[in-house]
Amino acid sequence: MALHLRDQEMSLRDIAKRLVITTGAKKGQHPSPATVMRMLREHDQLTANPGHSEILVPLP
Repeated sequence: MALHLRDQEMSLRDIAKRLVITTGAKKGQHPSPATVMRMLREHDQLTANPGHSEILVPLP
């Protein structure tokens, strides 16, 4: 859903408002725009390098 909304050129803030967390302690809440950005970035990295299945995590 986030990918579709990004393709519609929606802002991260607007995408976050349309998504709902379905499991865990934050169930029923909306993700933060930063979380949406991180999920989309991880997706883009994985699809850019299909031979690598690991998730890339930035170092602090």
